Amino acid sequence: MTATLAASALVLGDDPVAVIDDAVEQIKATLGEGPDLAVMFVSPALCDDPSALLDVIHGRLRPKHLIGCTSDTIIGVGREIDHQSALSLWAIRLPGAEITEMRLTATDGPLSGWPFADADDPGLDGIALVVADPFTFPADLLLDHANAVDLPIVGGMASGARRPGEGTLFLSRDAVADGAVGVVIAGANMVTAVSQGCAPIGPEMVVTDAEEGGRVDELAGSPAVAKVEAVIDELDRAQRRLAANGLLAGVVINENVPEYGRGDFLMRPILGGDRESGRLLIGENVRVGQTVRLHVRDARSAGDDLRAAIGEAHSHVGGTPIAALLFTCNGRGRHMFDTPDHDARTLAEETAGVPVAGMFCNGEIGPV
Repeated sequence: MTATLAASALVLGDDPVAVIDDAVEQIKATLGEGPDLAVMFVSPALCDDPSALLDVIHGRLRPKHLIGCTSDTIIGVGREIDHQSALSLWAIRLPGAEITEMRLTATDGPLSGWPFADADDPGLDGIALVVADPFTFPADLLLDHANAVDLPIVGGMASGARRPGEGTLFLSRDAVADGAVGVVIAGANMVTAVSQGCAPIGPEMVVTDAEEGGRVDELAGSPAVAKVEAVIDELDRAQRRLAANGLLAGVVINENVPEYGRGDFLMRPILGGDRESGRLLIGENVRVGQTVRLHVRDARSAGDDLRAAIGEAHSHVGGTPIAALLFTCNGRGRHMFDTPDHDARTLAEETAGVPVAGMFCNGEIGPV
């Protein structure tokens, strides 16, 4: 008989100890004690005393490594829980894998806590799983480090807090309220899938004048704001309706391809514009010569894109995975789809219901 390698549990309730007891018992019944890695996502209302959760997990499940955080929407197999307190616990055995923990901070200075001495460290031959506090951790610093050594990162920014100090991050036996926590997993067959879920509108446009800080003065030789307004004027009624809910700028990632399609654009919000100067403000540094295209959030495109991304992951992993983690945007869910549990249900359908845990994020991290 093949040993079970992964398990997950989603438990709803208002009593933190009862909830974590139930989750741990479900994991143990399937997987036993001592998984190599446990991942936990929990509603803020259950985290008044984070040590109580950690005591139960380490006392009874005994994972070798643990990571997790709070979120306002908790994900389990086929479900997204956003109006009730919930905890999602996921555990996996990774025979032969090497797991390195990271406790990262960046307070008024460079990134602190990076555990690798140089780019040749064998621990970098893997994938990093990172969750962070959105108020105290500038993710760009981490991405600069990771990109320099070609380390893929997946994860997200914790949600559900309204001010610094309200969120909780978990790493091993510690609960902290700032910075970021993560693990780098090397020596395991893992793949990443990124679905940005947006539909393109209007033509591709070359940036012809721009400054640092995401300030775009000209698109295709015209004042940027005027050019965007001209594009919107040419849209049909359905597209205008989608654009009214918010525009995004899709910035081409690699200009050295003949045509741009799904996955070729980095989605960034359009933060504002000034008609007098013609300047547009985008949430990304954009340079002269880059190509951009306007995008809108669209439920149908988002669903199709997610299924395509999962299908590509299947082909890379060589079949159905044994488990999955899901980090989705807090602008999706009920805000985007007519049916509940859309992303979690889609993942469950496309992976035959393998163990899943996840959260809705204040910003997602993934390789594009």
